[in-house]
Formats: sequence, structure tokens, C-alpha cells
Amino acid sequence: MEDDSEWMKLPVDQKCEHKAWKARLTGYEEALKVFQRIDDEKSSEWGKFLGLIKKFVTESNAVAQLKGLEAALAFVQNAHIANRLAGEVVSGVVTKVFNQAKVRARELGFEICLMFIEIEKADAVQEELIKGITNKNPKTILACVETLRKSLCEFGAKTVTLKPIVKVLPKLFESRDKAVRDEARLLAVEVYRWIRDALRPSLQTLTPVQLKELEEEWGKVAPGAPRPSRFLRSQQQHQQKHVEAAVDEAEDDSVPHMDPYELLDPVDILSKLPKDFYEKIESKKWQERKESLDALETLAKNPKLEAGDYGDVVRALKKVIAKDANVMLVSLAAKCLAGIATGLRKKFGTYAGLVVSALLEKFKEKKPHVVQTLQEAIDAVFLTTTLQSMSEDVLAVMDNKNPSIKQQASLFLARSVRLSAPGSLHKTLVKPLCIALLKQVNDSAPEVRDAAFEVLATLMKVVGERAVNPFLADVDKAKLEKIKEFADKIQLAGSKKAGEVKEKSVAAPQPTPQASAKPAGPTKKPPSAKVNNLPDRGKVVHPQQCPVVTAVFLHQVEVCEERAAAVLPATCMQQLDSGNWKERLASMEEFLKAVESMDGDEMPCQALARMLAKKPGWKETNFQVMGLKLQVVAAVAHRGRFSKTSALVVLEALVDKVSDVKCGGKAKDALTAIGEACSLPWTAEQVVSMAFTQKNPKNQAEALNWLSNAIKEFGFKGVNVKAFITNVKTALGATNPAVRTAAVSLLGVMFLYLGASLRVFFEDEKAALLSQIDTEFQRMQGQSAPAPSRGSGRNEGEEKEGEANEEGVDEAASDVVDLLPRTDISEKITGDLTAKISDKNWKIRKEGLDEVAAIISEAKFIKPALGDLPLALKARLADSNKILVQQTLSIMQQLATAMGPGLKQHVKALGLPVITVLGDGKNLVRAAALNTMNAWAEQTGMKEWLEGEELSEELKKENHFLKQELLGWLTERLATLRGGPSDLPLCLAPLYACLEDRNGEVRKKAQDALPLFMTHLGFDKMNKAAGKLKPASKDQVVALLDKARAAMPAKPAPLAKAAASASSVSRQAAGALPLPPAPVLPAMRRDVPNYTRTQSDLSQPACAAVGKKPSAKVKEEEDLSGPLFILVPNRKEQRAKDEKSLKVLKWNFPSPRDEYVEQLRGQMAPCVAKWLQDELFHADFHHHIKAIGAMTEHLEAEMASMVSCLDLVLKWFTLRFFDTNTSVLMKALEFLKLLFPLLSQQDYRLSELEATAFIPYLILKMGESKDVVRKDVRFIMANLAKVYPASRLFPLIMDGAKSKNSKQRSECLEELGCLISLFGLSVCQPTPAKALKEIAVHIGDRDTLVRNAALNTIVVVYNMVGEQIYKLVGNLSEKDLSMLEERIKRSAKETAKPVEDSKPCRTVPSHANASVLRKPADDNAAAKPRLFNILTIFFVFYRPRTQLQPSPAAAISMVIFKVASEDINTSVQAFTQLLGVDFLALEMSSGMLKDLVEALLTAMLDPRVEALGQGSKVISSINFLFRHLFEKADQTNILSALLVLLQEALASSVSSNFSDYVMKCLWRINRFLPQNIAKVNLDRILLDIHNFKKMLSKEKQQRPPNDMTQRTLKTLLHTLCRLTGPEVSELTALIHSPTGSSPLHLKLITLLMLAGHASAQIIQPVLKPQMFLYQRGMCFGFTLDRSLRQTPPFSIELYLQALLGNVELFTISGFASKFTRDPMGSAVLLFLCFRDMHNPDELSWYQSSSTGH
Repeated sequence: MEDDSEWMKLPVDQKCEHKAWKARLTGYEEALKVFQRIDDEKSSEWGKFLGLIKKFVTESNAVAQLKGLEAALAFVQNAHIANRLAGEVVSGVVTKVFNQAKVRARELGFEICLMFIEIEKADAVQEELIKGITNKNPKTILACVETLRKSLCEFGAKTVTLKPIVKVLPKLFESRDKAVRDEARLLAVEVYRWIRDALRPSLQTLTPVQLKELEEEWGKVAPGAPRPSRFLRSQQQHQQKHVEAAVDEAEDDSVPHMDPYELLDPVDILSKLPKDFYEKIESKKWQERKESLDALETLAKNPKLEAGDYGDVVRALKKVIAKDANVMLVSLAAKCLAGIATGLRKKFGTYAGLVVSALLEKFKEKKPHVVQTLQEAIDAVFLTTTLQSMSEDVLAVMDNKNPSIKQQASLFLARSVRLSAPGSLHKTLVKPLCIALLKQVNDSAPEVRDAAFEVLATLMKVVGERAVNPFLADVDKAKLEKIKEFADKIQLAGSKKAGEVKEKSVAAPQPTPQASAKPAGPTKKPPSAKVNNLPDRGKVVHPQQCPVVTAVFLHQVEVCEERAAAVLPATCMQQLDSGNWKERLASMEEFLKAVESMDGDEMPCQALARMLAKKPGWKETNFQVMGLKLQVVAAVAHRGRFSKTSALVVLEALVDKVSDVKCGGKAKDALTAIGEACSLPWTAEQVVSMAFTQKNPKNQAEALNWLSNAIKEFGFKGVNVKAFITNVKTALGATNPAVRTAAVSLLGVMFLYLGASLRVFFEDEKAALLSQIDTEFQRMQGQSAPAPSRGSGRNEGEEKEGEANEEGVDEAASDVVDLLPRTDISEKITGDLTAKISDKNWKIRKEGLDEVAAIISEAKFIKPALGDLPLALKARLADSNKILVQQTLSIMQQLATAMGPGLKQHVKALGLPVITVLGDGKNLVRAAALNTMNAWAEQTGMKEWLEGEELSEELKKENHFLKQELLGWLTERLATLRGGPSDLPLCLAPLYACLEDRNGEVRKKAQDALPLFMTHLGFDKMNKAAGKLKPASKDQVVALLDKARAAMPAKPAPLAKAAASASSVSRQAAGALPLPPAPVLPAMRRDVPNYTRTQSDLSQPACAAVGKKPSAKVKEEEDLSGPLFILVPNRKEQRAKDEKSLKVLKWNFPSPRDEYVEQLRGQMAPCVAKWLQDELFHADFHHHIKAIGAMTEHLEAEMASMVSCLDLVLKWFTLRFFDTNTSVLMKALEFLKLLFPLLSQQDYRLSELEATAFIPYLILKMGESKDVVRKDVRFIMANLAKVYPASRLFPLIMDGAKSKNSKQRSECLEELGCLISLFGLSVCQPTPAKALKEIAVHIGDRDTLVRNAALNTIVVVYNMVGEQIYKLVGNLSEKDLSMLEERIKRSAKETAKPVEDSKPCRTVPSHANASVLRKPADDNAAAKPRLFNILTIFFVFYRPRTQLQPSPAAAISMVIFKVASEDINTSVQAFTQLLGVDFLALEMSSGMLKDLVEALLTAMLDPRVEALGQGSKVISSINFLFRHLFEKADQTNILSALLVLLQEALASSVSSNFSDYVMKCLWRINRFLPQNIAKVNLDRILLDIHNFKKMLSKEKQQRPPNDMTQRTLKTLLHTLCRLTGPEVSELTALIHSPTGSSPLHLKLITLLMLAGHASAQIIQPVLKPQMFLYQRGMCFGFTLDRSLRQTPPFSIELYLQALLGNVELFTISGFASKFTRDPMGSAVLLFLCFRDMHNPDELSWYQSSSTGH
């Protein structure tokens, strides 16, 4: 009972951890009550049990475990923080609950797992359950499978991922336990409910019996779509608000459309190919070729293949298919090709262009099995690419002489069109296909005709009759019926078969039966008969709207008169050929009235036209009659069904009259009317050809003028550009200037529609004519083409606007590109040329590229066929020679210009590999790659680029250049793209990863791209994709998505509306001037071929935030106010206790894991400001830099608070040591370089917790590859010895010396040598012998730096202990021992050198920077002076009185880092910048100035500096720094520093050169004293001189008179007396003297008297009637004449020295003087000079009655 009473008093959480199971049982029961009582899911009470829930689950006592499971279930169900425990709790359930015999325990385990799924942790639960399936205990496996089945049944396939389940199913069926196999069967049935037949391929490895059982079970599955019965928390909230909507949504979307391909694992077959595959496949023996193909076929049967470089394999198969005579091998190669294409899917698209032509050409084989395998192969290839990409190869074989090839090509087209979406079949594709098929419709071979009918019928079904009918205008009725018959039989891929329960609409609406039954062409009927389905009367008839009448050409005049008489008045018919012009005039007036009143459907247009030609016909001489005739033609053409046959009757006459002065205008009106009736393209072609046939220059000129106006009215749609250009060239060559002028004007109009590409056709013209054309083009530049006011364009504009907008291509410009005279260069791309391009010698490769560039330049415009050139150029994109890479990119830009839209089929093979070049380190190469991609995208559009996974794979690569350039390019392109590409969502995952990239530029580009992606994909889809990220990443990405949602730009307007609304577009049409920069995106300059983004473009944001308030930033800055660190008493001690007792994770790891970061974050929460904590633990390194900057600013002001959480601060900095961003690392080291000196100043000592958590990770950075980082670490290590015992620091460094990093080993060994030299052997732990033995091991290291560092460290010890070193280091190998002895001998020789010739060797004071001792001289190369350390002393110990602003401090830091540059010029420039900061030198203390001058002089005198290549520049920079210090430093401090430094130099055995340089510095200071005397604190300077005099030894005092030290001091004192005057004698208060008058005071009076400043008033208070006697001295007296009073002081000094002999003025230690005046006016000066005076205290003072001597 006593034991029970003890634990019953404990709180609930401690009961749950008690060792007694009854206590734990009680704790679980009480915890359950607590969990049920807490109402708020975000209550802080939940946090108390966060670390205990796993123990609830893994309870060892079965009785207590049940209660623990109930409590855990309640916790998971109610606590908002439960999702943090999903992995560990479910793992405990799997290992400790599922193996229990109690059913209740397993049921609770099931519920806990399902509850975790409900709170959005399905992935973690599923992962642990999948792991549990590998458990050896069958009970555990059975429970895991059952849990998976229940979770899938209740939550559905949208929540539970099916792919990992499908993977483990075959293994479950192989289990020995029958219960597991039965449960696996139930799980397979459940999976089948959700994905149906997609499951079958993954289970083909099961035994036939198991498959049969599954088939039986699957047959029992209900046909309806399954619905989840349980929802996630987020779905439950949605369901409460919209119950019905949620149910409907669940019903519609619960069944994912699973592709079996996605459930399979890819197989790498390239590595499994036989080693001799390529040799055998080219063998002359067909058996060996078959053997290699059999091996490949076996591998290609894998349904999913790993992506790789299949180029060589595809080329080998292509060669077999194209050239092998053995049809069996051809069939086998086709099977292999089909298997590879099926296994790779879209990833095979790169190679599709290589094999299409070979497959089509091989259809000449007549054996059925060969044809079948070829069909399967080309169908598989089609599924990996688009019909657009294959169209060029298909169209090329449509004219082949072999009917089998033509038939199979057409059948392939029919199959591929049937599988294509209507949106992918643009007019640019349909038109050439229809033209080619119409030729085959009339082929002599019936099988070819039938195949053509099938393709046309398929096109009609997919894209609609409206798009195909215009091309069938001349097809006769029987053939149209044949096409209709085929169309009725066609079943499209998207349509539903009969018997299916639920049908869905097809992507594109199919034509109605009535529409399909409507004939596409006219039927031949008598003119008097009515034609059904004609437009209403009065509406203009157009060829695209109704069939064009192809009437019978009526030759007989009698027939024409008969039909005309039926509609015309009799008088009109009689007077048409009258000889009286008035009667003919009256007849024509009646003719015109009859036509105007006539029904258009009944009008015999051809007969009426022929009646106009009745004598005198078109040779009518009366202009009035002729005018009426022309009006009649216009009326008939406008109102009737005017056919091309009717037009041909009158056109020649109209062209002849077009230049008539009186009737020309009416002739042009008639031509315009005919153009409306028969289409302008046909009319224009006829008019121009007739005009140039007549050879009348006036007619030619006027015909061209009419055509110019007609194009403006009708538009350019459908015009035969090629024929026009031919006629225009003829006109330009005319001798008549009017014709040439009219032709130039016509070109100007065409320029509005075709752009600058039109000029290419006329580059061969004469220079003068070409100049006129250029002038006309410039005049039209910037003008837009007018909207059509006549013809089909006027009426179809509204009807087809949406269709035209979707295409997004200017058809006129497309036509001109299509009709360019192109050259086939494939024959010139020979094997020798491609071999040249791939040669090992770069010069030969360059020759090959030059040849390719020459071929393209010569051809100007080329066909898409390039042979093997794309693969050869692709290889050069990865060339090691960057010049060749740039040349390849230039060639690709040539290809874009020369090939035009035909470039689309090469995007996969050659365009996408350019993206890899964006990762190049050189700016020029990346810029060339961007220009190439822009040039290609202009020709191909973006669809081909965005299809497939290539872009997403490129974004996943670890190259920040590639990612930032590609994201920038996508941002520009997506801004102008209309319609979202289907594969664009594949880029979301890498895009989100780029948002968290360590490179700032990549993150910025990714953020800029977000609004553009959102424009095409929508916020919901992107938000849903973000939900699959890890929690930490998800929060950040969702926040950025919300921000991008507000800034999302409007979707790009269609091209048709873009001209009307300039503000809604981001670019102009080709040939137009670029718009000014819009806030959305920089404009893409399509008119500039080599346009590269400028810096201003790059600096513009990708989108403008809509409604963004500027006050947000102000508010953020306001939140930054307040202290950074919060002083929490005793919190640090508590943390130390917790870590010692292992209540928290001990800060010890090879690399930081998430739990360490989260623990540190929680510990820092009460100790730092909230905004600072957010910055410290932000994913973006820019926030880390901001946080370090803030801590640096507040370091001094909040030192006490910061020290209270110093352990946490140091731990956070250790995390930064693992960052790869150099900027953060350098900023962190900069802070630490300031922190430790401040800690030392406050006599702070690091605790064990702080030291062990920080120092080992700092030591890791000693092995950093960057020299500047290692230098900073050295400095920090030097200062660590001031705040942490060196004896404890030593073992930590010893551990660091065991690293595998050679740099770290060498640096640690050097640091050990420094510690030993500064603190002696006592620092070696645990004992000197053990430590030195470990150090001696490194003598045999293979790295030179490590060996030298170990030897140097041991030599340091040798200098202390001598020969005993050999006993301390233990037994060494002969090689190591010889190296050590050699190094010791060499060090002894260096020590024996004369002092004058060696570097000053001084004992470094304890406060000096230890890094000055680093890097002893290497024997092989002269070490560089560590100027960086000198500057570090200067700046780190400097503490300004005023707070520095962040920006100047950062700038100064950058300059300091530049000083440490390896480049001397950079270092000198940094010195110059550094010296421009005046206040730095002014704030330096005397002690720091002494250290700085000492370090600078040491470096300056180092002979190794002169040995450097640019050592003179280093010495010059040091001299320059000295000059700056003497001018800018505090004069008192610098004088005091130099005096103390001279004193130390004389007191030590340093080289005389060092002392001489110090005295030179004093002399220089003395020169500037007249200007700076007011800034000098004379009290301090006189005190320093006094101390200097006291410290001089007897030998120093007895030096000869020419001693430079004495002269220097004398000159300095003399200058001070001269400049200060009598006041100097009153500035000796700091000098303590027992007699009241120091010797220095008396000397000053003497100097004042010599300088002419002394008087009786000064002397009298000092000297009393006394007599000085010195027991060992003697006196000298002399008289100064009055004239000497005007002598300069220096002359008097010389005079005195001459009198006093070897006793110099400054050796006199005591004197007295007195003035007496005699009648002669002379002055007597009495000197009492004491020789051998050593101490002023030896004076004996006696009272004397005598007052004068």
C-alpha cells in the first residue's frame, strides 16, 4: 500500500511512465478522461503527452495496453498535434499491437491507423503498413494487409495510393500462410473495384490457379463506380457545408483513371544488352544479326523501360529495317522498335523522327506478317509523338510510285487521325494532308483510292465537315458518296460502345447525321433547275459556305440565247447587236434592270455573260454602253450563282478595260464582284496572269493597283503567295516604270500580312529596285493590316473567331513560310560530314560545323529532312570546347530561320537538348542558348516544348544556372501562350522544389513563374499539387501560391482581339514595333531575330501584384522593434541538466536531422523574439542572413541576454555550418569573430554544454576548401582559447585531426602547434606522450601539408624539451624518423642564422592573434604573408563608440574579405578602399595600434614577401597604410604605441632593423607634430618618455653620442618644448617623483631655456637656495654671451655637446640653474652635470647658505 500511495500522488504523465504496470494502467485511464474532457483541440495540455503516446501503444502489459490504446485513439482523434506522431505511433501499432492475440487490441490498432488517415496522414500510415508486410510474424502481415484493405475500402483510391499496394500484391500471394494469401485476394478484389483492368498487368506473375480465382472474384464485382464511405477531416468540413455537392463530387471523381503503365517499375535494358550487340547486329551473317535482335526483343517485351540514351539502338534498328534484305530480320527489328516505343512512351519521341521514313519506305514489302509488324511499329511510334511531327515524312511518301507504300501511309494516317484530338489537327496540318489525299483519290490503284477515302472520311469525323469541305469542292458526287460511306463506318476512339451504362461526351462534338449526309460538292443540273440548300436571296454567296457551281461550258450561241431570252425582255435581246449605239445603250439599260430584279437562284449567269459578248461585244466603242456592260457583269456576279466558268467568259475583257480612262473604275468594280463570287485568290491569280499575257503595261499596272486595294478589302486569306510572287517578280522586271511602281506598292500591301520574311524572295533584285522595296516596307512598318470588309473574311470573322484564336497563328504568314521555295539538303548531309562533326579533333569538328553552316546559308530555305544531322548537332551541344557549342547554337538559329514551321518535328530530338546548355557556367553560352530557344519557339510554338516530361526532368537537375534560366524563359513564353498545355502540370513538382532552392536567383525565378503557371492551370489544381508536399514545404508553397493568386495576370488575349486591345497583350504581331514595357512582362521582340533579354528586362518582375499595399513592409518593419534576446533566468542550466539526463536529444550528429532542428526551435522560442525565430528557421537563406545581421547590430546592447541563451545561439550556428550557401557561412563566421572577443573582454568562460555543442562543428570547417573560410575559423579558434581552457580545447582539436579531410588534418595539427607554443606542454591531454604519439602518426601521411604540419608541431616541442622529443613520440618508422631528424636539423640551422638576416623572432604576447603564427615557412615554396590576419586584428578588436549601420558594416566586411584575396591587385585596391574609412583609424586604441604596427613591420621585414612575384606591391600597400595611420589615427595613441613598441624592441633580442623602422616612424610623427600638436595629450606622452627613461639599462645610458635612440627621444622632446612653450613644464603631473621635481621636469626647463622660452618666473618656484652635490660626480660651469641668446636651439645644443664632451644632454639625470644679472648685462648659466648618474634618488640634498655660484 505504501508503494501505491507513492505513485498515486504523481501527476498523470508521470504515472504513464512509471515502472509499475498498475501505475501505468491508472495513468492511461486518467489520460483517457483528460483527453475526453479537453474541448479545445489546440489546447496546450496536449503537448504534455506528445512524447508518451508511442509508449501507450507499445505497452508491455497486455491489460494496460488496452487502456493505452484507447487513450492513444482519443488523443489522435482530438489533438491537433497528433499528426506529428503518425509514423512512430503506427510503427508501434504494427510491431507491438498487430501481433497480439487479443482481438480488441487489434481492432483498436485498426482504428488508430484509420484515424491517422482521417487526419491527413495517409502516406505515413501506408508507409508503415507496407513495412509491416515484410515482418516475419504472419499475424502482423495479416493485420497490415487487412488494414490496407479497410483503408482503401473506406477512404477510396484518391486518399490511399494504389501503386505501392499493387507492388506488394504478388509477394503476398507467395506467402506460406493461407490466411495471408486469402487476405491478399480480398485486397486484390478491393483494388480491382477502384482501377478495374489496370490491375491485370501487374498480377500476370501469379500462378494460373490464383489468377483463375481472382477472375472469378472480379466477375462478382458490381459494375458501378465505388464511393468512399469515410472522408478526411478537410472533406468532412466541406461535406457539412455542402452535403449534396460533396456527394456528387465523390460520385464523379472517386474512380481515378489509373493507367497500368503507372503501376509498373521501369526496367533498364541498356545495361542488359549483350556486350557484342552492336558488333553482331552489323555482322554479315544473318544468324548473328538475328541473335542480337532476339536478345533485344526479349528485353523490349518489358512493358515499362527506364529512360536512357537509346540513340545507338534506334539507329541500329533503323539500319536493319531500311537496308537488311532478310525480311525476317526486318520484321524482328520492327517488333523491337515497337517494344521500345511502347515501353518508353513519350520519352521515345526524341527518336521518332529517325525511324518514320524508314518504316514507311519498307511498306513496299508485300508479305503480310512483315506489313503487320511494320504497322504495329509505326503505330507505337505515333503514340510517342504527334502527327504534326510525323507529317513531313508521311507527305513525302504520298507521291511514291509504289502503291503499297501510298496505301499503307494513308491507312496509317487514318489510324493516327482517329486517335488524335481535334485540337491537335490544325489547318496547317489538314490542308497539306487533304491536298495530298485528293491526288490519291484519282489514283489508278483501287486500294490506294480506298485508303485515301478512309483518311478523308476520318478527317471529316474528327475535325468536322466544315474544315474539310472546302478542299472537296472539285470532287465528283460518286467519290463524295464514297467518302460519306466510309465516314458512317468509322468509330472514333473517344466514342462509347453500345451497352455501356454511362456515356460521356466526346472531346469534340461530332457532326450530325444531316450534316454528314449533306453533299460536299454540287450536282450538275440544268441552269433552270433550282438547287437546294442554297443561302437566302440577297446574301452574298461564298465558296466556303456553299458548293461552288462548276457549270457546263456552253459553247453554242443558240443555247445561250435561249436561256438568256427566258429571263430578258425581247427588246433587249433584239437591240444587243444593233448598229445604233443609242439602241445598244437602251438595250443595256433594260439588261441591267432585268438583272437587278431577277431572282439570283434562277439567273443563268454564264448565258448572260456570253450575251454581253454578242457583236460588237467587248469591242464596244461607245464608253456609255461599255460602262453599262461592266455594271451588268458586276450585278450578275453579285446577285447570281456566278461560277468560275462564267468568270472566265468575262475576265479577259475586264482586264483589257481596267486601264480605260472612262470605264476603268467600273471594270475594277466588276473584278471586285467576281472576287466576292469566286474568291479573291482565284480571281487575282487569273487577273494577274491575263494582264501579263496581254503585255499592255497600262493594264498590268492597273491590274496590280486593283489587286493592292482588293487585298486590303478581302484580306490575304487563301492567296497563292507563290504565284503572286512569281508575277510580282515579272512586274519588277518590266521596262515600264509604272508597272514596277505598282508592283512595289503591291509588295507593300503584302508586307502588312506577311511581314519581313517577304523580302527574302527579292534579295536577288537590283540594288536600286531593292532600295525601293525597302523604302516601301519601311513606310508600312508599324501599320496593321485592315480588317476584311468583303468576301468570306467579313462574314466568317465572327463565326470562326474562336477557331482562329485557338490556332494563334497568322495564316497569311504561315502560308508564305509554307510556300517558300525550299531545298532538300538531306543529300548533302553525308556520313562523312556527320563523322567530321563527331571527330575527336576539335579542329575537324569545327570544319564539319563550318560546312553545315555553309550548306544552310547557300540553301536559304530548306526542307525538314536533315538525315543524321540532328544527332550530330545534339552531341556538339555537350562539346567540351565552348566555341564549338556556340557555333552549334548559331547553326541551330540558322535552321530555325531556314526551315520555318517544319522545325516542329525536330523539337524533341534537337530543340529540347538546348535546355541542357542553359546550365553552362559561361554567360555568353547561356545567352546563345536562350536566343536559340527563342528562335525555335517562334517557329514551332510552345506546344511541342511543353509536351512530355522533358522540361520537368530538366528542372529537377541540380544546376542553378539551368533552373533560373529555364524558369525565366518559361515565364516569358507562358505569358503569351493561349491555352494550357496538357503536360504542363508535370512541371509543378520541380517548380515547387525550385521555390525552396538554396540559390536565391532560382527561388526568385520560380516565384515569378508561379502566376503564369496559375494562369494556365488554375489555383485549385496548383494548390492540390502542393498538398502532396511535406508539411514544412507545403506551408511555404501554399503561402507563395496565395501571394501569386493575387498577382495572377489576365490570360493572354486572342490574336484577333489583340490588335483592338493593346493593353491586354504582351507582344505585337511580326513586323510591328515592340510595345513599351508593361508591368506584366518584358515584351518579346519577335522582330529582332537575335534578341537577348536585357538587364532591365531581367530586373522587371514577372508579374505585378494587383492591389498590393505598400504599408505591408512598413508594418513588418514595425514588428522588428523590441529586444532580440529575452533573459530567462536559470533556463540555460535547466537545458544542461535535461541534456545530461537525456531528456532531450544530445547535440551530437554527423548531419542535422529534422528532430534536432525542431528541438532547437522549441528551445529558442521563449528566448528570442518571435520574428527573429521565424527568420532563424526560415527555409530561405536570405532570412538567415537578415537574422545574423540583426544579431550583429544588437550584440553589444543585448550582450547579457544573448549570453543567457548562448548555448542555443551556438547550436544554431552549427546548423549553418552544414549549409552549402557561402554567403550564410561567411556571415555566420563574421558574427562569431565579433562574439568571442567580446566574451573574452567580459571574462566569460564557455560551459561544457556550449563548448561540446559548438567547437567540434567549428573544427569541421577547418577543412573547408575556401581559404577565406579557413582563415576566419583560425581566428575564431585563436579567440576560443581565451574563453575556454586550452587543455580542454586540445583534445577536441586532436579528434578533428583524425578526419579523412586532409585540409582539416593539416589545419588541426597547425592549431595544436600554436597551442603548445603559447601554453607549453601542459596543454597536451591526456598526457604529452600520448598526444605527441598521435601527432607523430601523421608524419607518415600521404598528404604533404599534413606531414609538414605534424613535423612543425613536433619541432615546436623539440625547441622546448630537446632530445627528449624522441622518447615522447615513441617508435617511428625509419622513414618517418629520418624526416623528423631532417626537419629538426633544418630548424636548428635556421635558428643559427644571424639576427640581422632573419625575420624578427619574438615571443607573441598572450593577447596576440594566434593565427599570426600559423603556416610556418614551407621548405618547397615561400609562404605568403598573412595580411588578412593583420587586418583582422585591426578590425575585430575595434569597437566603435557609435552603432554602425548595417549597410556600411557589410560593405567594410566585403572589403576585408577582398584584402585576403590571392590576387595582389585586388588586395591593394581593397586596402585603398579600407583606408578611406577615417573613423576606423581614429577609434583605435594605443594597444591595438601597437599590435597593428608590430604586425605590419613584421610582415614588411619578412624576406619571404620580397620573394613573392608581386611582393613590391605588398610592401607598397603596407607603406600606404602606415601613412594613412599617421595621418588619421589619434596622435596621442600612435605616439604612445610607437614609444612602447620601441621600448619592447630594445628590451628584447629583436633585429636592429625592427627598432630602426620604429624610430623612423617616430621621426615621421615628429615631422607632423607642428600641425597636430593641439591633438596630442602631452601628459601621456611625457609619462611614456619618463617610463622609457626609467627602463633603460645602464649600458643603454652609456651608449655613444650617435646612438639613434637617444637622438630620437631628444628630438621628440625638443620639438614638444619648442611647440608648447613654458606650459610643457606644467604637464608632468602624471609623473610620480619623491622629491616633487622629476629629472624629466628639470630637463624640460633646460630645453626651454635653450629654446628661448625659459624665464626667472619659471625657474624660481622650482629652484630654492640649495646646492646640489653628487657624491661621485663633478661640476662644469660656463657663461653664455648675450649674443648666443638669439642663436637657434639646435646650434646651442651642438655648442653644449661640444663643451660637455661625451656627456649628452639626455644623459643628465639632475641639474639646477640660476640667473644673475651683472652691470654688463651678461647672463651666467650654471650647470651641475653629474656623470655616471644612474638613479635620481642617489642625489643628496643639503641646505646651503650660499645663494649663488
